[in-house]
Amino acid sequence: MSEPVIDLSELTRRFGARTALASVSVSVPRGAVYGLVGANGAGKTTLIRHVLGLLRPDSGSVRVFGLDPVAEPVAVLSRIGYLSEENDLPRWMTVDELIRYSRALYPGWDDAYAEELRQTFALDPAATIKTLSKGQKARAGLLVALAYRPELLVLDEPSSGLDPIVRRDILGAVIRTIAHEGRTVLFSSHLLDEVEQVADHVTMISHGKVALSAPLDAMKQSHRCVTVRFPESRPRPPAVAGVLRWDGSGQDWTAVCRDGSGELRAALAGGGAQILAERAPTLDELFFAHVGIHAASEPDA
Repeated sequence: MSEPVIDLSELTRRFGARTALASVSVSVPRGAVYGLVGANGAGKTTLIRHVLGLLRPDSGSVRVFGLDPVAEPVAVLSRIGYLSEENDLPRWMTVDELIRYSRALYPGWDDAYAEELRQTFALDPAATIKTLSKGQKARAGLLVALAYRPELLVLDEPSSGLDPIVRRDILGAVIRTIAHEGRTVLFSSHLLDEVEQVADHVTMISHGKVALSAPLDAMKQSHRCVTVRFPESRPRPPAVAGVLRWDGSGQDWTAVCRDGSGELRAALAGGGAQILAERAPTLDELFFAHVGIHAASEPDA
């Protein structure tokens, strides 16, 4: 097996009395699209700042390409493309000046690819950054992050606050990058439907801890959503081993079950309840079942 691109081991980081990350271990293999999901304030951005070498762990270790990003920032950051929600670009530059400025910073800059991205994103080369919409700025930031073909692309809430068309463009560019070049992506978001579209592996972060981490397909295959109709209306469903969460009211309730629906079926046998439907859960349903909140329900932190 090749060495992971990102390897975090027992990473802990505190800010005063608050623990932002508590013994978090994450291993991102080469060529993966790795989704990091959690509510705002869960610790995703703190984790990414460690990957970029912007923070030093209180304990544990961080390795990116086998290197310590704090001790060897140039060797690490020269191989990373980064786009965040803030997307802080020089406001006084034109798009063309931004491209030429960025080209000078990266020996691997691909002029043809940069121009392809500029045309795909419909960016006017003469437009100044300060006159661009939020969506256009996100496209410009993604162009810069992709055009030197980095080994690792880090996206921290890249499409938060953007309209669906811009979000689709960003996801499309990420998918093309992975499909055609086999590069690695660490994709952090509280928009779980977007992560679900592109991620191979998902790690759920809640209050600075890993709640669940697995390949997305395996995660879905090991859980089931089962809709049950009880013979009479009831204020709450029964407690059943293996059921992580019930949602519903009256006679109709839906359970998210771990490891299939066998225990639920056995518990309901002979009680007159009917199973109306059974399917694989969505990533949002899995997150809600394991973490107990929706991914967008906490304030930014």
